[in-house]
Amino acid sequence: MASSSQPRLFVTGASGQLGRRVIAALRRRAPDAHLVAGLRSPEGEAGEALRAEGVEVRRADYARPETLAAAFAGIDRLLLISSSEIGQRVAQHANVIAAAKAAGIGFLAYTSLLHAETSPLGLAGEHRATEALLRESGLPFAVLRNGWYTENYAASIPAALAHGVLLGSAGEGRIASAARADYAEAAAAVLSAGTALAGIHELAGDESYTLAAFAAEIARASGQPVTYRDLPEAAFRAALVEAGLPEAFASLLADSDAGAATGALFDDSHSLSRLIGRPTTPAAVTIAAAVRG
Repeated sequence: MASSSQPRLFVTGASGQLGRRVIAALRRRAPDAHLVAGLRSPEGEAGEALRAEGVEVRRADYARPETLAAAFAGIDRLLLISSSEIGQRVAQHANVIAAAKAAGIGFLAYTSLLHAETSPLGLAGEHRATEALLRESGLPFAVLRNGWYTENYAASIPAALAHGVLLGSAGEGRIASAARADYAEAAAAVLSAGTALAGIHELAGDESYTLAAFAAEIARASGQPVTYRDLPEAAFRAALVEAGLPEAFASLLADSDAGAATGALFDDSHSLSRLIGRPTTPAAVTIAAAVRG
C-alpha cells in the first residue's frame, strides 16, 4: 500500500465525461496523492492525455474481472463511477466491488442516484442493487447519490432553439440539477477524505426550476422565443424516437421526466454545496454556455 502521505487514488471510467472532471478535481484537491485512472482501452488518446498530465493509467474493464485484479493492486481508495451499460450494471459493479475487496482497498465511493432507495425512476433499480452489494461487502464506503446533471437538459437546447419549443414530460415538477463539474468536485472531495466522509450523500443543486422556467432561461440567454410544451410520457417518448434517439434512450429520458413530475429530481438539503465548499453552478450558467456553443 502507498504511504498515508501519498495515497493511491483510483478513478474508474476515467475517460468519461464525469471521470475526466474527477481526475482534474483531484489534481487540485489532492496534489500529493498518486492518481491512477482506470480505462477500458488505456492505449487510446484518452490514456495518452492522462499520462501526459502525470496520471498513471491502468486497464480496468468492468465486464472483465481479470483486468480488475491487476488494476487495483496497491490502491488505497477507489471511485466506482457507475457503468453506462444499463441492464448490465449490477453484474459489472459486482465485479468491481469483489475485486476491490480482494485487493484490500480501504475505501470505495460509488456514484448512485438521488434518493435511490425511494426513487420511482427506472434507473434506480440497478443503483439500489449496487448499494446493497456495497453494504454486504464489508468495505468502508460512501454513496454519492447524484441528482440530475444540468447538461442532460442543456443537450436539448439546439433543438429547442431550432423549433422554438422545449419538449418534456416533467409537468410542474421542480428539478434541482447541478453541473457535471459540481458532482465531479464532490467525488474528488470524498475520495480525498476517505472514511472521514463515509456514508450516504444526497447530492443536488442549490437551486431548482421547472422545465417551463428552463425554457424561459434559454429564451433569455439566446434572445430567441422558446416555450415549454408538456407532453404525456408516451407522447414525449415518441417525439424523442422521431427525432432520432434510440428507443431505449428515449424511454429512459421520458421515464426520468415523468419521475421529475413527482419530485424525483428534487432535493433541498444543499449537501452538494456543503461538500464542495461553494454554491453549485446555476442552471443559467450552463444554459448560457450551451447557447454560446
